[in-house]
Amino acid sequence: MGRVEGKVAFITGAARGQGRSHAVRLAEEGADIVAIDLCRDYETVDYPMATPDDLKETARLVEAQGRRVLAIQADVRSMEAMRDAAGRAVAELGGIDVVVAQAGIAPLHGTPALQAWADAVDVDLVGSINAIQACLPHLREGASVIATASTAALMEHGIVENPGSNPGGAGYAYAKRALAEYMHELARNLAPLKQRANVIHPTNVNTQMLQSEPMYRSFRPDLEHPTRQDAEPAFAVQQAMPISFVEPVDISNAVLFLASDEARYITGVQLRVDAGGYLKWYDWRR
Repeated sequence: MGRVEGKVAFITGAARGQGRSHAVRLAEEGADIVAIDLCRDYETVDYPMATPDDLKETARLVEAQGRRVLAIQADVRSMEAMRDAAGRAVAELGGIDVVVAQAGIAPLHGTPALQAWADAVDVDLVGSINAIQACLPHLREGASVIATASTAALMEHGIVENPGSNPGGAGYAYAKRALAEYMHELARNLAPLKQRANVIHPTNVNTQMLQSEPMYRSFRPDLEHPTRQDAEPAFAVQQAMPISFVEPVDISNAVLFLASDEARYITGVQLRVDAGGYLKWYDWRR
């Protein structure tokens, strides 16, 4: 028996990166997967999004584990699309036990600037809420809802010296903070139903979002066109451990734990998978 044997996991942003890793890791432990991704670029995001072929590859990898998979191209910004996807999950796979709101974008320094703000909030916050709330009527007892936020949600940003200089980046940080608070309130309301809600806050993760020129420029603003080689030493400022980033599977292992019955009484947790990054910024807090 796998750790999530017989469960159905509804995962957004599943075509590649962390989302694909979560889908495969849960499938390895016995879950059937609903893999959702838009598979289309955004004007404000200066790195390519996943493609339909990426989503097909995720489906292939899940099926290679002997599990069922329902791959759906859909936009998390549309509640109607998320309700349709949740309905298909119930009709074709029997129900929903795990929700992983993973889909996210980082329109850092994106243009048009205010559209970059709006896109970050619409995808990272509203899109996560849409996916979760579309699934709520279908959750079975013992269900686990997991949202991916970010260590950016935990940082105190203090005085903003140049307001409006990077609306996309500011929108990303805001969306992740608001998502963390939403999940706290959701956990309170799911608890009487014996259902759980938790947040994972990753540090830098070795995905296409991190390994992109906009992210390199954020860490090396002193260079006009920084490369991966230029940026990776600077990535290490985020962590207390001497590393530049974690791998997607490190987040997937946390997802698996929270999805499993091993965590059946764990809810309302803000779980940091940050290689000690929080320790660098804050003293101990209750």
